[in-house]
Amino acid sequence: MTELPRDRMDQVLKRFELLEAQMAAGPSPEEYVRLASEYADLQELADSIRALRKAEGELADLDAMIADRTTEREMRELAQADREEVLARLEELRQKLRLLMMPKDAADDKNVILEIRAGTGGDEAALFAGDLFRMYERYAAEKGWRVEVMSASEGEAGGYKEIIAAVSGRGVFARLKFESGVHRVQRVPVTEAQGRIHTSAATVAVLPEAEEIDVEIRPEDVRIDTMRASGAGGQHVNTTDSAVRVTHIPTGIVVVQAEKSQHQNRARAMQILRARLFDAQRMKAADERSAARRLQVGTGDRSERIRTYNFPQGRVTDHRINLTLYKLDRVMEGELDEVIDALIADHQSKLLAEMGSDG
Repeated sequence: MTELPRDRMDQVLKRFELLEAQMAAGPSPEEYVRLASEYADLQELADSIRALRKAEGELADLDAMIADRTTEREMRELAQADREEVLARLEELRQKLRLLMMPKDAADDKNVILEIRAGTGGDEAALFAGDLFRMYERYAAEKGWRVEVMSASEGEAGGYKEIIAAVSGRGVFARLKFESGVHRVQRVPVTEAQGRIHTSAATVAVLPEAEEIDVEIRPEDVRIDTMRASGAGGQHVNTTDSAVRVTHIPTGIVVVQAEKSQHQNRARAMQILRARLFDAQRMKAADERSAARRLQVGTGDRSERIRTYNFPQGRVTDHRINLTLYKLDRVMEGELDEVIDALIADHQSKLLAEMGSDG
């Protein structure tokens, strides 16, 4: 197991104490917000380092008491029992610090562009895409995140052929990034008279929202076409006469936006394009980093089947970590933490093993 970097722990505590002093010195409101944000980011790490050092001090005192020949036998036995408890607490703290000090994904604090598309299964796939979107909406509400629909193409029988939304809040990408992939549903469609179970699918893509600094888009690499929108895309398209299609020529990525405002269409299309390009860059970098060893949960491949929602049996199964929960109704109501926590824990254990093998 990797040793904890003592120098880095010293630096964290010094920085944390400096932030405390700067916040107490009465900075401007803008500066205070910046300092408070960094302080909040470091607080758990600093508290854990302090707890570790306190426990190490306790262990040293107990070892000294046990080694002292003048210590009475009963006191030595009590000290030995306390030592076992302190050792267990130390290991827990070290494990927590290993996780807290792991290299962070730079995109973890970013907002996301959430894209859900109906796959195989016709009307039932569109209905399922709608169910997935509502699941994420409820999860976002529980987390205090904001969800804004950017574009939607509704299915003939309800649901969505495609829906794209911006999700903003604290740590959105960190919580949602393992949701990308193919989600499969097994259930009896409402339209099925014979009561037979159908299988259909929807694809989810969770893209970290990119700032202009993250991705350079040269004007000459973009073609923007303004089109008259047809009604085929669902009721959202019917409210407008113009749609904007943005084509990124080097990659062939195409984004179509059809809402009421042509100016808003262009801005949102560029926002989605920037996120898709940023995501493609991250995927390429991840593939290069893990050419020899895979660290992602799954492959990161958008076409990979990641989860099955079986309604007749009331179960949801995540195939990447072999997790099955018999609480499908609650998951569909947005209770996703148990699945997401398990995916994050699996990813962290792989990272820790990787760090250990490198050490």
